[in-house]
Amino acid sequence: MRDPVHPIAKRLARELDGDVRFDPMTRELFSTDASSYRIVPIGVVFPKHADDVQRVVDLTARDRIALLPRGGGTSLAGQAVGEAIVIDFSKYMNRVLEVNTEDGDAWARIQPGVVLDNFNTFLRPTGFMFGPDVSPSSQATLGGMVGNNSCGARSIRYGKMVDHVIELQGVLANATPFTFGRLSETQLEARMRGDDDAARIIRTVNRLALTHRDEIDRRFPKIQRRVAGYNLDELGLRGGFNLAGLLVGSEGTLAVNTEARVRLVRTPAHAILGVCHFETFADAMRASAPIVKLAPDAVELTDKLLIDLARASPLHRDKLHFVDGDPDALLIVEFAGDTLDPLRQKLDDLETLMRDLGYGDNVVRVTESARCQDVWTVRKAGLGLFGSVKGGAKPVAFVEDTAVAPEQLPAYTAAFREILDRHGVRAAFYGHASVGCLHIRPMLDLRQADGVRMYRAIAEEVTDLALRFGGTHSGEHGEGLARSEFNPKVFGETLYAAFREVKAAFDPHGRMNPGKKVDAPPMDENLRYGADYATTFPAPVLDYSDFGTMADALEMCNGNARCRKSEVGTMCPSYMVTLDEMHSTRGRANALRAAISGALPAESLYSDEMREVMDLCIGCKACKVECPSHVDMAKHKYEFQVGYHARHGVPLRALLLGHAHAAAALGSSLAPLSNLALAGPLRWLMNRLLGLDPRRSLPRFRRDTFWRWWRRRVSEGSDAAPTRRVVLLADTFTNFYEPEVAIDAVRVLEAAGYTVTVPEPTCCGRPQISKGLHEPALDAARQSVRQLLPFVNQGVPILGLEPSCLLTFRDEYPGLLRSPEAHALAAGAWLIEEFLAREAAAGRMVLPLRSMPVDVLMHGHCHQKAIATTAAAHAVLDLVPDLRVSEVDSGCCGMAGSFGYEAEHFDISAAMAERVLAPRVRDASADTVIVANGTSCRHQIADLTGRRAVHVVQVLASALD
Repeated sequence: MRDPVHPIAKRLARELDGDVRFDPMTRELFSTDASSYRIVPIGVVFPKHADDVQRVVDLTARDRIALLPRGGGTSLAGQAVGEAIVIDFSKYMNRVLEVNTEDGDAWARIQPGVVLDNFNTFLRPTGFMFGPDVSPSSQATLGGMVGNNSCGARSIRYGKMVDHVIELQGVLANATPFTFGRLSETQLEARMRGDDDAARIIRTVNRLALTHRDEIDRRFPKIQRRVAGYNLDELGLRGGFNLAGLLVGSEGTLAVNTEARVRLVRTPAHAILGVCHFETFADAMRASAPIVKLAPDAVELTDKLLIDLARASPLHRDKLHFVDGDPDALLIVEFAGDTLDPLRQKLDDLETLMRDLGYGDNVVRVTESARCQDVWTVRKAGLGLFGSVKGGAKPVAFVEDTAVAPEQLPAYTAAFREILDRHGVRAAFYGHASVGCLHIRPMLDLRQADGVRMYRAIAEEVTDLALRFGGTHSGEHGEGLARSEFNPKVFGETLYAAFREVKAAFDPHGRMNPGKKVDAPPMDENLRYGADYATTFPAPVLDYSDFGTMADALEMCNGNARCRKSEVGTMCPSYMVTLDEMHSTRGRANALRAAISGALPAESLYSDEMREVMDLCIGCKACKVECPSHVDMAKHKYEFQVGYHARHGVPLRALLLGHAHAAAALGSSLAPLSNLALAGPLRWLMNRLLGLDPRRSLPRFRRDTFWRWWRRRVSEGSDAAPTRRVVLLADTFTNFYEPEVAIDAVRVLEAAGYTVTVPEPTCCGRPQISKGLHEPALDAARQSVRQLLPFVNQGVPILGLEPSCLLTFRDEYPGLLRSPEAHALAAGAWLIEEFLAREAAAGRMVLPLRSMPVDVLMHGHCHQKAIATTAAAHAVLDLVPDLRVSEVDSGCCGMAGSFGYEAEHFDISAAMAERVLAPRVRDASADTVIVANGTSCRHQIADLTGRRAVHVVQVLASALD
């Protein structure tokens, strides 16, 4: 993977405090964003502070090297890709610098890498929030929102980004620092008399704004949602001349912003929703403008395709309580304020309006805060959910950003549908009906020549259509590579020439994010796929038939970057603690896709560079459910490991740790001598041979294994009726290290009236799968199927205690073995809490449980949350009278099997736990019971906090009367 490194790289690395990466892999990872485009950058820098940014601009000025500022890479129009040095602000320059809520107008100073959700979390104690609320709020940065002039669902109340930016600081193209804020008329006259670069720019821009005042008034659409072009219409607004208003929405083409002072708004005390159901999409469009007259805070459209995709998503289907029947479209209407009664009256008015318009009682009222959040979660997932459509044709963003006046929506969308019908294309419709900005995504296969042809043809026709209706081709997502080509048509040659003068004034050599806004390439160039796109990949060892091929599965990643969230959920644990694109699910998917498509050399697929990219994927499987496109990176990593080992050999550590069952059996047979040895010289030797971290404790082998206890206690046979019989698996970790967990499980099951059968313990193959040991994993899977299938065929439930082991039957076995028997075992295998919850709900089980008035803090195992959810654990704990249960949104504990033992991973492992889990456990009172069903989770909690965590069955066992 050798590639000529740009001469500037070494100098940047020598003079910057931040990171500098010009290697082919990093460049490839930053060659795409959330758009349809791909351009390999020159290199990537991660500045640590504003001085670093100024040095980058200064050091690259002499050779006129292009620069591209970037945040989360969520841009849908291709703003964040280009042949330039990418300046990534999200890793280090992500701090809130100052918040002021004391004086009249509340404001905050922020760095460009601050993520919107993190910002609002920071602001929450103050009672204020940031107004613009884009859908990718968990990964979008404020700097990117400034660049795009972002808006969001509530723009009918809060407007656009330009309405909230007070002042910008940064660096001009010649490396001169700037601060642009409001200038009074007197201050403006004084500044224009100056002889510095800022004065020259101000004179030019002011002249253009005055000269073309009439043309601006004629050409700029008279709608709120216009973010195209340069904001020459903003300069005389808001009480004075402010160049910050011009930089907002400039997509990094004029200067590099390093700090912003932004206006804050008070957080409404209450927000409630009315969800209007429509039998036809046209009905929803006709109702939009009348609803706006009720002064809502948001009116959001959701079409049938989005509803159907949410129903198919494990993460979203349980949140669809607000959908009644099978509507063709929904309008989600929000009313917010400080008192509830007026908001309830607004819902009454909405219901009356719907009846007056002839739609009957079509409003579902959603007033509970948690349920309102469910509605917004589904709506915000639209971008990602559309990416989950399988097959070649997918909803593509390129005409998704047009905007017209709300009263024009019925006629406009009808005409839009005529264009689609003429091309034989279906589309997804959703977005901001309140302001006439619908995100309409035609379904195209951009890997086919016909798809690329329609990409351009539809774009041209839709641009003309938007102009015909007095609208714009860009109402929120900006122009980038997708729409900049059409700016001369949209604004006319006179204003377009003015835009080029603005660009030249700020950036005389055209090196600030070139090709956007002005002087753009054709919109159908630089496509990520294109008609000549092809992939090659060795026959996969796992089954990818659900997607078509492994390449199809990788291409499900549409770049929306949901994996870059850092506040909630589990995906992606390594990104959450490194804030490094390489260690996000998107980064890994892009790396693999580049290797199989020829964007990287063929040998890169199983290279050491690829191993580094995949290394911190801990196989948590959260992406399988939390990624809206269901990109299963744990599965892809296994494929990579198998291929890597085939070419480079299997490391000793992978061999030994992958055969954990044999090691545990030997250690237990020699206990307590084995434990004494591991506390002395043998531990030192293991650390050296296996690369284990000395800070990590080792589990203690138990001579009194569960299997020994079981054989002494009960025989295999049972006279109980088959319907009351269950099989309890003694997995490796429970059997050899924590037999008390399985013993308590037997007590609980027998107390509930079940006859327990325990087969001889074997390995499920989980350790081998984690280490990419394919043949041993196959052997383990086949052995488990042979052993357990007779019970499954008799209808006996197979119950497991360790989520990572039991859920291997359900998740990996079908793909590994590709056999009906594997699918049968997967269908018949249950986590013990799943089984108990099901039986209790069906009235087939009653446990004699005493009152336990104690607090329980529960942490869910990653596989449990991804494959089974923690709902069953809550349900069985709720059987205990007076137990007070709360679940911590702790993500991954970071242990991940052997990952947390390995020296090069210990700090990352600990950081994952210290993000949320470890502090919450430490803060819990001494009387609080800590529940964690994963043995690795319990080990991590003990190591980092000194607290003992227990399995859910141990709580039930302690409550047995």
